Amino acid sequence: MSSTQRILSVLADLVGRLLAKEDPKRPTRPRHPDAVLRPDGRAGAGSSGRTDEVSPGRTRGSETIEVDPERVGDVNVGYSPSRNGQPDSGEVIWTWVPYEENDGRGKDRPVLVIGRQSADRVYAVRMTSKAHDGDRDFLSIGSGAWDSQGRESWVDIEQLYSVHHEGMRREAAVLDKGRYGRVTEALIRRYGWAKV
Repeated sequence: MSSTQRILSVLADLVGRLLAKEDPKRPTRPRHPDAVLRPDGRAGAGSSGRTDEVSPGRTRGSETIEVDPERVGDVNVGYSPSRNGQPDSGEVIWTWVPYEENDGRGKDRPVLVIGRQSADRVYAVRMTSKAHDGDRDFLSIGSGAWDSQGRESWVDIEQLYSVHHEGMRREAAVLDKGRYGRVTEALIRRYGWAKV
C-alpha cells in the first residue's frame, strides 16, 4: 500500500469517526489499513484482552522479526504439521507481527509456518483477508479455521518472518498439504530455496 493510500485511509477513518458517534463499549476496529481482527473481535491487545499486556511475539529475545527472504540463504520447506503446542510447517499460528514500517507498531495476526530456522525459531509468511487479486506478492489460499468470519485469505510471499516458539500465541489451524504446496512452490520459485 502506497503512502498516499495509507494517508487517505487514515483520513477516511478519522472523518468516519467524526461523523458517527461511536459506542465506547463496542470493541474498536484495528486502525491499520491491512488489519485482521483477532478471533475474540478485538485488536491491539494481548491474548487476555488487556491493553497493557505484552503480546507473545513482542517480548525481547522471543520477538517476531521480519527478515529479508533474499538474504536468509536456503530455507528447507517441508510439510510437517503436528498439533503439539509448537509451530510446525503447514500450521497457521497467531503471533504479533511488526508493521512493515518497523517503527515498533504491529498487531496480532495469523501467519503460515513454512519452514524451520533453528531449534526454537521457524520461518513464516503473514496472512491477510484483504483481497490482492493480480498482486504478484500475494497468493490466495481460500478460507479456513484461522478466520472466524470465513473470509478468503491471502499469503504475502514477499515478507518473511522469524517466529520464536515463545512468540506463538496459539495454533489456529493446519493448512492442507495441497495449499501448503502451492505456497512453498511460489516461495521456492521466487527465492530458490530447497525443498525437503
